[in-house]
Amino acid sequence: MFNYILSLHIIFIVTWFAGMFYIVRLFIYNREALDMDEPQRSVLQKQYNVMIKRLWFGITWPSAILTLIFGPWMFILYVHGGPVPGWLWTKIAFVAGLYLYHLSLHKIYRQQSKGIFKYSSYQLRMWNELATLFLFIIVFLVVLKNSLDMVKGMIALIVLAIILMMAIRIYKKVREKGKP
Repeated sequence: MFNYILSLHIIFIVTWFAGMFYIVRLFIYNREALDMDEPQRSVLQKQYNVMIKRLWFGITWPSAILTLIFGPWMFILYVHGGPVPGWLWTKIAFVAGLYLYHLSLHKIYRQQSKGIFKYSSYQLRMWNELATLFLFIIVFLVVLKNSLDMVKGMIALIVLAIILMMAIRIYKKVREKGKP
């Protein structure tokens, strides 16, 4: 039974992350469409809004809910009433942070669906990388469990964050050079 629940949990985690990664890309494209002339702006924003709504409510939210169902179910099967390992509590804390991130994306969804664009495409790109950091942290916690040295893990996480931020800045400079 455990392996079936684990498989479903992994499947819905993957689809949830895919939805979160792609939704922010669509937020970015939707925001960038504001800088275009009509009629291109209206056409693109109409299409992006359809895509965003379908992705958000057809894939991302259902996957988040199913992950939330299968995760605790796995937790119960994994611990069998015994002590909960420290790494698992740490993972649960990061997963809680991931759900807060998901809710922040829902807030952006609601804003953009009302035509409110509070964030630049650069800010949204930066925000998108937070999901990458959560993914790395959670996967390493699950795979390495207690063998993960927290100090080395935090150093690696900081290095990864720096690399991601540098990559975004480099991408921004390359894009600005290519603009007429």
